[in-house]
Amino acid sequence: MRIAGLASGMDIDKMVKDLMRAERMPLDKLKQKKQTLEWQRDDYRTLNTKLLSFRDKLANLKLTPNYRARTVTSSNDTFVSATVTSGASQASYSISEVKQLASAAIKVTKNKVSSDTNKIDSTRSLVSQQGAFANNIVWQQGVVETKTFNIKEAGQEVKLDLFGGNIKPGANIKVNGKTLEVVSSANPSAGQVSIGNDGTLTFGTPLTKDSVVKVDYVLDKKTQNIDVADDVPLNVINLGRPVNKEDLEVNITLDDGITTFNLVIGDPVQNADGLFYLKDKTTGQNLGKIIPSTGAIHFNETENVFKNDEEGTPIIGVPQGSNVKISYTQNYASFDIKTQTSKGEVNEKIFINENDTLNSVIRKVNESTAGVTMFYDSFSDKVTLTRKETGKFGGESEQDIIVSGQFIENVLGFSNSDYTDGQNAIFTINGLDTQRNSNTFEMSGVTFTLKQTFLKDTVQPISISIGNDTNQVFENIKAFVTQYNELIADINGKLNENRYRSYKPLTDDEKEELSDKQQEKWEEMARSGLLKGDSVLSSVLSSMRLDMSSVIETNGLFKQLASIGIKTTANYLEGGKLEIDEAKLKEALEKDPQSVENLFRGDGSTSDRGVVHKLYDTVDATMKKLQEKAGRATSTNQQFTIGRELDNVDKGITRFEQKLKLTEDRYWRQFTAMEKAIQRANEQSNYLWQQFSGS
Repeated sequence: MRIAGLASGMDIDKMVKDLMRAERMPLDKLKQKKQTLEWQRDDYRTLNTKLLSFRDKLANLKLTPNYRARTVTSSNDTFVSATVTSGASQASYSISEVKQLASAAIKVTKNKVSSDTNKIDSTRSLVSQQGAFANNIVWQQGVVETKTFNIKEAGQEVKLDLFGGNIKPGANIKVNGKTLEVVSSANPSAGQVSIGNDGTLTFGTPLTKDSVVKVDYVLDKKTQNIDVADDVPLNVINLGRPVNKEDLEVNITLDDGITTFNLVIGDPVQNADGLFYLKDKTTGQNLGKIIPSTGAIHFNETENVFKNDEEGTPIIGVPQGSNVKISYTQNYASFDIKTQTSKGEVNEKIFINENDTLNSVIRKVNESTAGVTMFYDSFSDKVTLTRKETGKFGGESEQDIIVSGQFIENVLGFSNSDYTDGQNAIFTINGLDTQRNSNTFEMSGVTFTLKQTFLKDTVQPISISIGNDTNQVFENIKAFVTQYNELIADINGKLNENRYRSYKPLTDDEKEELSDKQQEKWEEMARSGLLKGDSVLSSVLSSMRLDMSSVIETNGLFKQLASIGIKTTANYLEGGKLEIDEAKLKEALEKDPQSVENLFRGDGSTSDRGVVHKLYDTVDATMKKLQEKAGRATSTNQQFTIGRELDNVDKGITRFEQKLKLTEDRYWRQFTAMEKAIQRANEQSNYLWQQFSGS
């Protein structure tokens, strides 16, 4: 309990605060030291960020394109245009003739896809338009499956899920996008693969790590087993694919392990298009419904149940603990597309089902590796196949696009089609007759684009000239010098900043006495000069000046930056900033660009090591030293010098705050004892006064 001047009449609270203000002075100094260390740390990190930015610039300047910028001009870009990379040599090309432009192979059906009485709708399912096609689709029965394997280790086994069925012929197997030939031999050769009766794949070429195997295959039927959970009955099963009504069987064994039901598709549900009853094959009783087009099965029939519970209440759905076995097939079709491409022969098998639309079939073709674009034109009612690449890749007598399969040949009509072969671009360059598969091609870093055909003597030969883009190289070097000077200015600014030692970080009490603007001005003075004369920063400036003035053995005309017009300014107060004699630098770039490049990015180990490499090493070493001092944003205090000092100061602050608390408690105890003593003295005085007054 604290008694604040009730007996003495003194302002004890103020007296304790004044006494504690004196006691707190060492604590304020510790807090000021902590603030100074934090400012120092932040200043170091700010400079380190600027060094990082400059180092990134140096890393980019190690790359060839900064010094080998090229320009390209065409004497007539209506016929031939060109672009160029930095790796292109200075050269000139003359294209005197373009006899033929490259074009893509095309197949176009001759007959209409639709029947004489109906027109197909490319957005509706195929099964709903059987009568609309000129030739009906011949569906096969089976279940199409797709599986992708990511090979994590060489020789990994690849085994397909058979789901209680057998694989039908016609599987499509790719390794890293390349189609393999499926054979029956147990020992396939390179480029071949065989499928065992249990679904195991055997590859003629062993699989390597990180390979990707994609398999499209067809089962004669598929069986799914579902164990009904013990908490709720099973009401709905969604197979997620269309099923063939004639081949569906649903076998249900109840939880007693004895009672069984064999369900098949029954009559259509009235007033519900596409919905059929599921009936017991033996009794004919309806026990559910199915939508064959989606494979959705519903057992929540209130009037027809599999069993009652113990109280005789009908159980809606398949009872808990039962087993449901579903066997089914679906209507599917497939066709093959074989193309000749720049990567060799490509064989692609496309699988479709009855719910596919013509649009979705076209999308499957266009997204496949066949390298063709399929297009249906509703106006002409015909279909085209166009190879995505131009040029001729197959033999002279061989078509570059070959299709097979009832759907693509008869339904879409490619068995009777016009074929236009792909052709190469044929031209003459620098007197050489040659060909390319594409009208755009690359030669020695130059990308040419042939736009029109022309013959000799009809058009002047097209000249393509490649030269140095000295302006771009000049701008790259100028940007480097600018960033170098900015870094020098920042470091010099910190090294030579005035130090105002009489300005210490403000205490909390001092802040209360100053306005915001006064605090801001005071803090600016207190933060000034914290890195003044720092040895690490002084060292990096000296090293960078030495790097910039060093002699580089370039095997060319220029061996120092000064010889190409880059030297330090005459004003020593600028601390080694650079200035550029632009005319001299441009002249050097025109006269010996290779020597200029070597001056900057020569990657030798001694005297032929370029300025950029030397600067990079200097800046990198300085960044590591600054990180040892001030760390990074992600560093803990124990990982850098200032951080460890901050931890020690924090510990001192904590100890001193505990000491101050004890001191303040002691003062209050003393003043409280004094108040109590004065109170007792007052009581005694009053008593004696009363006694004297009474007598």
